[in-house]
Amino acid sequence: MGERRQWLAVSLLLFVVVCCFLVPASAVHSNEEQGDGPLVYYIPVEQTVERGLEAFMKRSFETAIAEGATHLVLEMDTPGGAVDAAGDIATLIQETDIPVITFVRSKAISAGAYIALNTDQIIMTPRATMGSAKVIDGAGNAAEEKTQSYWLAEMRGAAELNGRDPVYAAAMADERIDLPELGAPAGELLTLTADQALEIDYAEAIVTSREELLAHLGLEDAVEREMEITFAEQLARFVTHPIVIPILLSVGSLGLVLELYSPGFGIPGIMGISALLLFFFGHMFAGFAGLEALILFIVGFILILVEIFVPGFGIFGLLGVGALIGGMLLASFSTTLMLISLAIAFVVTAIAALFIFRYFGQRGPMKRVIHTDSTSTEKGYISNVTRSELIGAKGETLTPLRPSGSAIFGKERLDVVTEGSYIGQGKQVEIVYTAGSRIVVREVKE
Repeated sequence: MGERRQWLAVSLLLFVVVCCFLVPASAVHSNEEQGDGPLVYYIPVEQTVERGLEAFMKRSFETAIAEGATHLVLEMDTPGGAVDAAGDIATLIQETDIPVITFVRSKAISAGAYIALNTDQIIMTPRATMGSAKVIDGAGNAAEEKTQSYWLAEMRGAAELNGRDPVYAAAMADERIDLPELGAPAGELLTLTADQALEIDYAEAIVTSREELLAHLGLEDAVEREMEITFAEQLARFVTHPIVIPILLSVGSLGLVLELYSPGFGIPGIMGISALLLFFFGHMFAGFAGLEALILFIVGFILILVEIFVPGFGIFGLLGVGALIGGMLLASFSTTLMLISLAIAFVVTAIAALFIFRYFGQRGPMKRVIHTDSTSTEKGYISNVTRSELIGAKGETLTPLRPSGSAIFGKERLDVVTEGSYIGQGKQVEIVYTAGSRIVVREVKE
């Protein structure tokens, strides 16, 4: 029954994951059933800018254009994020024929500022801010000079694209530019308030609501529709975050390692497979994984299950892990990021497994994970029957006992051993101890 419950749990988990990713990709909310006016689509640009957001925006743009939208409004509140994802989003905006407007509700920082500069208009709420777009690496330090130079050129180009003074865009990414009149002297990055942005023509208007936004655009009679991010898309954005990827891979690999050291299929295996499924299907939903990656993942998954249930000296396990890694590399949007994530997962798994086996392998819940049973005499396991009835029997040695040899007891010849001393041939001995095939004798002194 226990094994059946475990398989039921695994099946249920797989069903839930698949259902999550089969949720319809489009989720559109409209505040009007019908209308003859222009069609305005609101697209949320929130949280971190990453590949998941890029995939969502591509889907949103395609849906809006297919529905006949005349204007796209990016409702922005982001602290920034990945430069490469922001670059692809900017390209998406530039290739769109209909007007794209950024409505900064709270903040458009770093990559958010860059995306906003690529749109036709920037409209802000009174308390909104925009700027501070310096490129940093994964450790929080300034990126190398080559990357900085590229990013400065991109910021300047985005500003010039819509007739904005590029010096302010450059000051957002380069603290060496001195703009004390805007609160950004040399040594500080430029971050604009709504009033400052309006003053230097980096914002076309300051409004407090969508109604005022539409009034400024002359779209009072517009039909409004809002793109809503689905649960599956939210999950995909979370799973494809650069920080989350190595965590999922670490959990997945550690779970599989522990499962290989435990009988049957249990919690570690479910934990490992779940983490890998979240990683893989999140990347599939975001549009980064193709059919070849899916095939490799399935093959790797099957091989690992074969190794768990039909031990093959690690061959199936190694092939399965290799297939999984190949599928992950194909599914990833960045091979470099994936290799780094895999390296982190390998180190974390090695350290965690060593710690668990060393300090928890013989106690607590780990007893159910690591097989520690052994065959011993105390548990009734013996190689030969112990002849306890021989204790006390007396006989004569047939050979010298140095300390082992042969002796005869009545009509039975036995192989015996002394307690450590030498006993010569033809001496009288007595059996004092028996355990399995071991018969211990002691010389009888007359």
